[in-house]
Amino acid sequence: MLLRLVRSGLASYRPWVALLVVLQLISVVTSLYLPSLNADIIDNGLARGDIGYIWRVGGVMLLVSVVQIIAAAAATFTGARTAMSFGRDVRAAIFDRVTRFSGREVNEFGAPSLITRTTNDVQQVQMLVLMSATLAVSAPIMMIGGVIMALREDVGLSWLMVVAVPVLAVSIGLIVRQMVPQFRLMQTRLDGVNRVLREQLMGLRVVRAFVREPYEIDRFTDANTQLTDVARIVGRLMGAMFPVVMLVMNLSTVAVVWFGGQRVASGDMQVGALTAYMTYLVQILMSVMMATFMFMLVPRASVAAERIQQVLDTDSSVVPPADPAPLRELQGVVDLVDVGMRYPGADQPVLTGVDLHAEPGQTVAIIGSTGAGKTTLLSLVARLFDATAGEVRIDGVDVRRIEPDVLWGHLGIVPQKPFLFSGTIASNLRYGRPDATDEELWQALEIAQARDFVERMPGGLEAPIFQGGSNVSGGQRQRLCIARALVARPRIYLFDDSFSALDLATDARLRAALEPITRDATVLVVAQRAASVRDADRILVLEDGRVVGDGRHDDLLQTCETYREIVESQAGAGVP
Repeated sequence: MLLRLVRSGLASYRPWVALLVVLQLISVVTSLYLPSLNADIIDNGLARGDIGYIWRVGGVMLLVSVVQIIAAAAATFTGARTAMSFGRDVRAAIFDRVTRFSGREVNEFGAPSLITRTTNDVQQVQMLVLMSATLAVSAPIMMIGGVIMALREDVGLSWLMVVAVPVLAVSIGLIVRQMVPQFRLMQTRLDGVNRVLREQLMGLRVVRAFVREPYEIDRFTDANTQLTDVARIVGRLMGAMFPVVMLVMNLSTVAVVWFGGQRVASGDMQVGALTAYMTYLVQILMSVMMATFMFMLVPRASVAAERIQQVLDTDSSVVPPADPAPLRELQGVVDLVDVGMRYPGADQPVLTGVDLHAEPGQTVAIIGSTGAGKTTLLSLVARLFDATAGEVRIDGVDVRRIEPDVLWGHLGIVPQKPFLFSGTIASNLRYGRPDATDEELWQALEIAQARDFVERMPGGLEAPIFQGGSNVSGGQRQRLCIARALVARPRIYLFDDSFSALDLATDARLRAALEPITRDATVLVVAQRAASVRDADRILVLEDGRVVGDGRHDDLLQTCETYREIVESQAGAGVP
């Protein structure tokens, strides 16, 4: 997975990678050339007392060093730019794929996991690419070049390399083998911490209302401790790598001095050659140590790449049609024909055998107890999910044959949980129609019974809205979301329990103001309160996912027991 992700991500940066390899090659070759020049100065300059020779070779060393510094700096810059660009592209690819997911895929992964995969997991792979650009490219070049240069200086000590390098490689391999499963477990535990923290932040009011802070603290402590325990194991394994590397390196240096000194004493080797050989052996082992950094990153990056690729390889269950139906102008006729819906893994279907017909100029209300499938029904009309049985049709065409963007462009959705984006009131209202004028925004606010409080806010339309609309009340968020839908001028309005946070008087004024605006559109309203739907042209009563009542308010009071029970339970809430 890691190789596949990196290869596809770097495909568009091949020229940069090629330049990086050239620069690293120049940097390593010059670095390998310096010990040979140093040995030449010792053997042919210092030993003979030739000061001129020392100056000449020293000048060459200075020039080579300047080239090495320039090449190394340029390689670092090129590698960093390539790695950061790679991370940007992968994050964009994940974001693009997630935005195409239906509710089913989002629920399968979970919001905390998707956030972790987009941020932390991408960062792990990005760091690997960066370290590969700066270390992995130069390490093999330095290792091979170091072996060649060391053999040029003296073949008699070559057995030291044959012993030292495999010992170091095997030692590191044994440690890395234990790290891979721990890194995979660490990412899973990190998802758990994010999930608990997200729940606590979003449910802060509930936690405080029920005085459950100690319980939530224990939950977070448990998730945090599990992550910490795995991190400690990984830390111990990572910490063992450096002592192993340093031990092998120091023992190798001692061995070179010991056996090389004997060869110098016997006249088989010169002092400068011994110095150069020792430097080359250190460079070889340093290249192995640089590879150690890669081995430390590869296991965790492999796990992260696997998780990223899972997202990128997951196709949305809501797919664009291969042969889309030509809809030049949507009329807004909605039909549900024997529709059924079962969520993945559920024992029972949410909806069974639902039939519905709604035309422009009609308001069709959907009412029922909690869990009856009302929100699911609206989600099927908006094609946030695909029905598992039957058909959902718009203007007589199955929604699965309509381009999703075309369908969604004609829908005005006000969700059950009103959500506003960070920005201003104007930017939120123009979300569905960026070219809307200020006059149109004020008109939508007036219809949504939101003009009064917006005018009181500093800045009016330019008043700031915090993330999620946290600086306005629940009722104000609902009215702003309704206004946002009105600005878009859709052919079909989907109100999912959008009046629940409004008092009865505001609710009545809002419904009266909506009537002339939505006269030429199809309106589907989900509601819990019978007072919000009593004037609808048609009321659909759901119970356990089935239609148990269909008609107008007065008729259902006589023919539908479920509807009559709902009305009677709300008799004191303004429902006659």
